[in-house]
Amino acid sequence: MNDFWTIAIYAYCSLLMVSFWPVVPSLLRKVALKPGGSAFSDSPHFSENAKKRLEQHFSRIHGTLLYWKNQAAKYEALHYYCLIWTIPSAVIIPVLTQSVTDSNHSKLLLTIVSSVTAILLSFHSGFKVEESFKAFRHGESEFYDMYRRLLDRPSAFGDSEEHQLEKYFQDVESLRRFIRNAETKNLATLDEARERIRQNGTFGTQNSNA
Repeated sequence: MNDFWTIAIYAYCSLLMVSFWPVVPSLLRKVALKPGGSAFSDSPHFSENAKKRLEQHFSRIHGTLLYWKNQAAKYEALHYYCLIWTIPSAVIIPVLTQSVTDSNHSKLLLTIVSSVTAILLSFHSGFKVEESFKAFRHGESEFYDMYRRLLDRPSAFGDSEEHQLEKYFQDVESLRRFIRNAETKNLATLDEARERIRQNGTFGTQNSNA
């Protein structure tokens, strides 16, 4: 029977590491912006001076868009990794609790599964992975919605060219401020991290001693 529990431990740990491998590229590589089709230089709605101002503005926000896209990709990968291991644990841990024998290997498997679940829950909650993923993804999507709206329907931003540009610049500034505030708000504090680790650690310990 010990062989069964030993195999289960190795299988669980192996799957845990193998499934993390696809997450690594999202954490290390830089995601490039995809071409967005015709840009301001091709627009028939603006004067040459307006096109130049819009192109300069886009060049200045280009780095911000890259940052948002990379952060969204990182948090998305971490978010789904945490989900695929914590959701099944709601079923696995109770089943393991009822299946534990006097074998040290069976108790070790329960301890490992409970500990991994507690760590992932603490990480996901403490670093507000889901909230950060949504903030960066929505920010990127909202910007491109405004970008396309200005290209396709500049009248939505005002009656005159000057009003259209000013409204667009103001909206982009507001969006950047919103994402910056959301990012700051989503930063985990030490007290929050300690509290979540304490709560989830207690959860794991209770299951481990069952």
